[in-house]
Amino acid sequence: MVVPSAASREMAPESLPLGIIPTVDMSAPSGRGELARRLVRACAERGFFKAVNHGVPARAAARLDAAASAFFARPAQAKQAAGPPDPLGYGSRNIGANGDVGELEYLILHADPATVARKARVIDAEDPSRFRSTRIGKDDAKRKGHSEHAPCHKEPNRLAGHWQVGRAVICSSTERINESVAVNEYVDAVRRLACRVLDLLGEGLGLRDPTSFSRLISAVDSDSLLRINHYPTSAAALRGPGDRSCTAEDAIGFGEHTDPQILSVLRANDVDGLQVLLPDGRGGGDEWVQVPADPAAFFINVGDLLQALTNGRLVSIRHRVMASTSRPRLSTIYFAAPPLHARVSALPETVAAGTPRRYRPFTWAEYKKAMYAHRLSHNRLDLFHASADDDAADDEHS
Repeated sequence: MVVPSAASREMAPESLPLGIIPTVDMSAPSGRGELARRLVRACAERGFFKAVNHGVPARAAARLDAAASAFFARPAQAKQAAGPPDPLGYGSRNIGANGDVGELEYLILHADPATVARKARVIDAEDPSRFRSTRIGKDDAKRKGHSEHAPCHKEPNRLAGHWQVGRAVICSSTERINESVAVNEYVDAVRRLACRVLDLLGEGLGLRDPTSFSRLISAVDSDSLLRINHYPTSAAALRGPGDRSCTAEDAIGFGEHTDPQILSVLRANDVDGLQVLLPDGRGGGDEWVQVPADPAAFFINVGDLLQALTNGRLVSIRHRVMASTSRPRLSTIYFAAPPLHARVSALPETVAAGTPRRYRPFTWAEYKKAMYAHRLSHNRLDLFHASADDDAADDEHS
């Protein structure tokens, strides 16, 4: 059963009414402390919220939308030159390697601008500059005040070294700096939004170091990704492997799942389709709730890693996308992830006698391996439940 969302509204201090998708005003009209509390409440009770007044420039979103639309409008053979996804690149219908399919085509890029630059020519052969980086010399970079590192929880210089906030540039092996045209500008803006949300969550949870989460995604070897999904109308055919096509009966655009990373930041056009699984409030279990489209807002959800880091205090929500029968849907999701070697373990402030450790420590690389080994809908965190031996080992590590 699918129900429409109750009217989205700015959250009241009490618990959220059932069926409500919380809206959070990131301009903090009631102060930073209240904003932090509201974000924690939204992520603990729903694992999902709509962010308004978020500070991401409309021009950055519009530029990426234009580049993405131009790419997806190309002939199938030209798009397939940018695939198959490994896991980066272009894909159509197949989601992963375990049999999951959906009525969509997509492009997955690493958030590192160097990787974007390498993929640019095959992604957009007609105009690689839409995705490819332009170049600024090292001397110019020094004159403009680039620094080697700039934590994302602080306001940086406008350009910085390696892959950075400001305008997300990197130092290449030739000691030149690549500045992106569309992708990196957008990644920079949503990455800063993700960092701000994570820092506020750290404050709201009372962490000794509120930047514990954002430091994971601001590392220079962060494994964050950008995924651009294009859902044609369900009556339109997408050609996949074996020249298969999808029909109007294939209503699932992207099947039920949770996101494995720390945080997901999604923006879409004005076409509905996103649904989240929420309690029905009648004791009958959960039901799918339609999320009303709003291209001016961002929809942010907790990922599996953040659930593990907070010992289950914040919840990774299950969601899916249904294909439209009338208009195509375009969505862009920034998946904020740590480095592959990062150790994921419940922070000390989230573990107590009454709330023992729920998940054993693991690295992001281990979790990704488990993710790729299972179907899309699998509850991957179940594979990492803690035991008494895990608690003892983690205490020794601490």
